[in-house]
Amino acid sequence: MNLDSLVSSLNRVGGAVAKRLDKIGIHTISDLIYYFPFRYEDYRGVLAIKDLQAGMMVSVRAKVELIANRRSFKTRKIITEALISDGINSLRIVWFNQPYVIKNIKPGDTFLFTGIVKADMLGPQLIAPNYERTINSENVLVAKLVPIYYLTAGLSQKHLRFLVKQAIATVKDLPDYLPAEILEEYDFLPLHLALQGIHFPEDEIDLANSQKRLKFDELFLMQLKSELSRRKRQEYQAPMIRFKEQEIKEFVKQLPFILTKSQKISTWEILRDLEKSTPMNRLLSGDVGSGKTVVSAISVYCTVLNGFQAIMMAPTEILAKQHFESFKKLLSKDLNIALLTRSQFLGVVDNQVVEFKKKDLIKCIGEGQFDVVLGTHALLSEKIVLNKLALVVIDEQHRFGVRQRKEIKEKITGLNGLTAHFLSMTATPIPRSLALTMYGDLDLSIIDELPIGRKIVTTRLVESYNRQKAYDFIATQVKKGRQAFVVCPLIAPANNFTSDEDDQLVFFDLINEKKSVMKEYEYLSKQVFLNLNVGYLHGKMSGKEKDVVMQKFKNKEIDILISTAVIEVGVDIPNASVMMIEGAERFGLAQLHQFRGRVGRAEHQSYCLLFTTNETSSNTLDRLKFFEKNNSGFKLAEKDLETRGPGEVYGTLQSGQEMWRLARPTDCQLIKIARVAAVKIVVKLDQYPKLKEKIKDFIEGTHWE
Repeated sequence: MNLDSLVSSLNRVGGAVAKRLDKIGIHTISDLIYYFPFRYEDYRGVLAIKDLQAGMMVSVRAKVELIANRRSFKTRKIITEALISDGINSLRIVWFNQPYVIKNIKPGDTFLFTGIVKADMLGPQLIAPNYERTINSENVLVAKLVPIYYLTAGLSQKHLRFLVKQAIATVKDLPDYLPAEILEEYDFLPLHLALQGIHFPEDEIDLANSQKRLKFDELFLMQLKSELSRRKRQEYQAPMIRFKEQEIKEFVKQLPFILTKSQKISTWEILRDLEKSTPMNRLLSGDVGSGKTVVSAISVYCTVLNGFQAIMMAPTEILAKQHFESFKKLLSKDLNIALLTRSQFLGVVDNQVVEFKKKDLIKCIGEGQFDVVLGTHALLSEKIVLNKLALVVIDEQHRFGVRQRKEIKEKITGLNGLTAHFLSMTATPIPRSLALTMYGDLDLSIIDELPIGRKIVTTRLVESYNRQKAYDFIATQVKKGRQAFVVCPLIAPANNFTSDEDDQLVFFDLINEKKSVMKEYEYLSKQVFLNLNVGYLHGKMSGKEKDVVMQKFKNKEIDILISTAVIEVGVDIPNASVMMIEGAERFGLAQLHQFRGRVGRAEHQSYCLLFTTNETSSNTLDRLKFFEKNNSGFKLAEKDLETRGPGEVYGTLQSGQEMWRLARPTDCQLIKIARVAAVKIVVKLDQYPKLKEKIKDFIEGTHWE
C-alpha cells in the first residue's frame, strides 16, 4: 500500500464507506493523509472518578463491571447502560440507539472513556463517550489532543480517525521533497513527522510545528510556481507598444474628470510594461468605483495608436455591455469598437452604433476592421482571428473558469507569433498579503482611492420592525427623482439549486423562506409601491431581456429594480441612490461592498440598507455592523479573510486547485520566507529531483492570470 493506493485498500472500507469518503473528496491514501482536521478537542485530562464534576471534558481509565441493553418504556428506543470502576469508585455510562456497543465492550475489560460529565439525582455519568481499549497505555483516539474532521452522512469521527491512523503508517518512509538547506535554515519538521503531528499531535508544540511545516509547503509551492511562471514568461516576445505621450495627454485632458493619484500611478505602470519586449502580466486591483475602466481604456488607446488590436473580456453580458458603453463614450471618436456576446453583436463604426449579424461581425473582426473587441467568453467559442492582437484585458478574471482561462492564453498569440500583453482587473479589493501569495506571478497595481468628489454611501443595518420605515424612505427618494435597487439572494422559491454565469449563487429553499426576486417583486409591486414602477432582473433571463430591463432602468422608466447578484459588478446607474439588500448575511463582506458600489456614483447622497433573516446570531450581527461602519473595500476583504477564509472569499486558486488547506494570508512571516526560499531554489531546481517532481502538476497548469 502506498500514497496512490485507493482508500478501499484500507481495513473497514467497503463499497458504502468508499462512496461516503468520495463525497468529501477522499479517493486515495494521499487524499486521506492530506484531509486535515479543522480543530482539536483536548481529552488529556485522565481523572479519578471521585474528581469528576458536571460539565468537565474528561478521560477516565476504568474496568467494565456491567453492560447491558434495554428498551426505554416510552419511546422503545434501545439504551445501553454500563457500570465502570477505577478500583475505588464507580461511574454510570449511557449510550442511546447504539446497541452494537455491547459487542465492543465486555465486562472485565479496561477502557479509556472520554466525554463530557453530566449529572442527575444519582450522581455523575458519561453520555455516549468515546472509548478505546487500553493496550500498553498507547491510546490514539482518547486521552490526547483529538482531531475533529469535516464529515458526511454515515461517516463518524471515530471511523475516520481509524482510517487516518492506518494511512499515516504509509508516510514513515516518505521521502521529503524540501531541500535539506531549507529544512535546516528554518528548522522545519521532516514531512512524515509533520503529517503525523497534524493528525495526532503529542501536544500543542508538536501541533504548532506540524502546522508551520505544512503551511510553508503550501505557500512555498505556490511561490515556486509563480517564480517558474515569471521565468517562463521571459522566454516569450511581445509587441513593443511605444508610449504616445502627446496623444495620451490630450486624451486625459478631455476626460470629464480628473484622474486620482492612484489611477495615474497604475496607468504609468501599465504603459511602461507595454513598452517592453516581454509580455506584460499585471493585475489591476481597485475598490468599487475607483476608476479601473478608464485606466484600461488608456492602455487600450495607446495599443491601438501603435497600430495593434486589443480585446477586453468580462464574465457576464451585462458587464460586457457596460464596458462597451463606457468605451463608446471614451474612445469611439477615434476607434472602431465591437461587442460580441451570446446574444449581442454590435459595432461602433465612425462613431455610429451598428447592429450586425453574428457571422458578419465575426468576419469584420477577423478582417481587422475593429480596433477593440469587447465581449464575454463567447469570444473564445468563435473562430475569431486577431492578426494584430497586442493587448488582452480580462475583467473580474477570477470569475472565469480554469478551462476558459487556458483558452484565453491559447488565443493571445497574435502578430507574427508574438504573445500579447495581459492585463487582469478585479473589483474585489485584495489585501496585499493575499495578492502576493495568490498572484505571485503577476505584477500588481492597486487603486486605493475614490474619484474626487465621490460621496461616502451611508450604510444602515435595519431591524425587521423598521422595514416599513425603509420602504417609506425608498419612496421618498424616488419622489426626489432617484432610483433604487433591491437585491435578493434567490431567483424564485423552489426546492432545488442551479447556477448561471450572471448569478453566482442561486440556491432555493422553501423551508427557510429566504427572499427571492420573483416573490419580492410580487409583494413590492402589488402591496408596497403601488404607484411606482417596479422591475426585476436575474441571470436566467435572456441577454436581450436583461438588456431591455437595464435600458429601462437607465432611462428612469423603472423606479425600483429587484435583482439577484447579477448586478454585483459593472452596472452603472448614476441616478440610483438606494441599495436595499435582503438576506445580507448570505453574502460575504466583499460581495456586499460590490452591491453597495452600485449606488453613490454621482453627486447625490446615497444609502445602503441591510436586512437579515438571522437577527439572533451575534456573529451575523457583528459582521454586518462591521460592514455598516467601514467603507474601505480593502478593510472589508481583510475582515472576510478572518471570518470566512480565502477560499470562500476569492474562490479557487488560479491553477484550478483548491485554496490552501492550512495557510492563511495572515501568515505574513511564512509568506516572506516562502518567497525568499522560492527565489533562491528556482535557479537550481534541477538539483532537487523530488521537489521538481512535486511541482510538476503546478507547472503544467500554469497560465498567466
